Amino acid sequence: MIEDTYKTIAAPAEGLYTEKRSKFIAIALPVRTVDEVKTWLDTYQKKYYDARHVCYAYMLGPERKDFRANDNGEPSGTAGKPILGQINSNGLTDILVIVVRYFGGIKLGTSGLIVAYRTAAAEAIGAATVLEKTVDAEVTVLFEYPFMNDVMRIVKEEGPVIVSQGYDTDCSMTLRIRSSLMPRLRQRLEKVETLRIDE
Repeated sequence: MIEDTYKTIAAPAEGLYTEKRSKFIAIALPVRTVDEVKTWLDTYQKKYYDARHVCYAYMLGPERKDFRANDNGEPSGTAGKPILGQINSNGLTDILVIVVRYFGGIKLGTSGLIVAYRTAAAEAIGAATVLEKTVDAEVTVLFEYPFMNDVMRIVKEEGPVIVSQGYDTDCSMTLRIRSSLMPRLRQRLEKVETLRIDE
């Protein structure tokens, strides 16, 4: 069975944690690309320009292989890692969690920092609405016009989204469907006369 769902958040959410007068403001944001991550980081670094640290972690893609954690000057492993830990323990992806720290004058020590960053990240994630999304695949098919009804019958029965269609000398159609359903869709389409799949 292909694993074809993943969890992300629907919209930005915030959390707050205070420890020994240090204030930790956490923001969880839905993101799709590293460029989006950079844009948000830039926005929040400007917004909280007077904060001591702006730490973050992100996870991208349904496979959850593209991730990064950043301590932004906090002792190594005390900020980015605990934030990433919260993303992982919630099984989320396509998410950026930023935690902004305003230093309250009392040092928290490494274990105190880990707890603070972890808790702030958990607060923001806890405030977010989690969505389950499907991992989709696309296929483009080319066929002769007389076989349009055959193709449309399969589309109606299997339920893919028609992304685009064109009618030149041949008809073309790009279909999107949940990954686990793609093999069956392709198998049925391949049986239509004159149809070829554009690889």
